[in-house]
This record gives sequence, structure tokens and C-alpha cells, in this order.
Amino acid sequence: MAALYAAVMDTITTYTGLSPAAFFTILALMGVVYKTVCSMFVDPEAPEDLKNKLISSSAAASATTAANFSNQTVIPETVQLGDVTEHELRAYDGSDPNKPLLMAIKGQIYDVSRSRMFYGPGGPYAMFAGRDASRALALMSFDPQDLTGNVEGLSDSELEVLQDWEYKFMEKYVKVGQIVSEQTSKPTKNGDKVPENQNHDGAEAQ
Repeated sequence: MAALYAAVMDTITTYTGLSPAAFFTILALMGVVYKTVCSMFVDPEAPEDLKNKLISSSAAASATTAANFSNQTVIPETVQLGDVTEHELRAYDGSDPNKPLLMAIKGQIYDVSRSRMFYGPGGPYAMFAGRDASRALALMSFDPQDLTGNVEGLSDSELEVLQDWEYKFMEKYVKVGQIVSEQTSKPTKNGDKVPENQNHDGAEAQ
């Protein structure tokens, strides 16, 4: 044992040029410096305590975010609109927070206010709000030219895609009206109905 100790001491002196006492003193100082530097960057808390604290903080942040969203987002009450023209429907595109957010498929209008994060201003599908997006949905298109209820020329497979979208809307959202042509009759001052293409003198427009 004494021979092994002497051999170790000689090896330290040979390879470091230091006496054994000086070598171990420097080694101890290096250990102290290492621990000091590490304590400046690493939280000394136990890993399990740190994990629990992170989970609690994350849960609290999520709850706060949900509460803020709930307080800031007030969903307007669903109102049955009945017959609405395409021009009138555009007023329900989400630009007015006091109005419901509406969207039409195949002429049927649905209240999508509950999904404002998707169809409201800034949402990924905001361009569909206030419009009959039948053609765009059938083609899975974001081209403004496809924001129309005209489905002429669509293939059978594209019409099936549109049908799937309609089923989803029927299951998830409340139907509040239907799109009617601008030429649909409207009431006069007396409450009677006359075609919009009839002039004020009662004669049909030529």
C-alpha cells in the first residue's frame, strides 16, 4: 500500500511538476470554483420541486389565458334572419362585433359565431365569413373568385366534398336563414309584395 501511494505521488510530480500538496490544493480550489459558477446559473431546488412548480405555473397561465379570452369574446345571441340577399349577408363578416358571424353553404346561412377564432377577422377562414362559400369549400380554394354559391361545373367528387361540409355545418351550427335573389319580391309601403324589377309606376321594367 505504501509503495502504491509513493508511486502515485511520484507520478503527480513527474507529470505536473507540482508537489503532491500543491496539486491537491489546486484540485480542491477548482472544485470550489466549479460549484460557485454552477450555482449562478442552475436553480438549487430539487428537480421534483422544480417540475411541480413548472406544472403549476403552466396551469395558472392556461387558466388566465382562457379567462381573458372568455371575458374579451362575447358571442352575440343567435337571431333568425330568414331571407337575406348576398349583399345583406356581407354585413355579418365579423367586422361588427355586435353582430353574429354568419356564413352560407348552398344558400343556407349558419351562425358560426362560436368559431370566431377561425372565421372571424384574422382567422384562417375569415374570407368565408359573410359569404356563400360553397364553391370555395368544394374546391378547397382560397381564391376570392371562388367565394360564390355558384356550383356549376363542379365534378361529382367536388360536390361530395361540399356535401360533407354542409353536413358538418348542420351538425355544429344553427341555421339562421337562407340566401334569396336580389330579384325576390319585397314589401311595398302598403305591405303588398311586388317584384324588385317592377318600376314605381307599376309597369314591368323593360
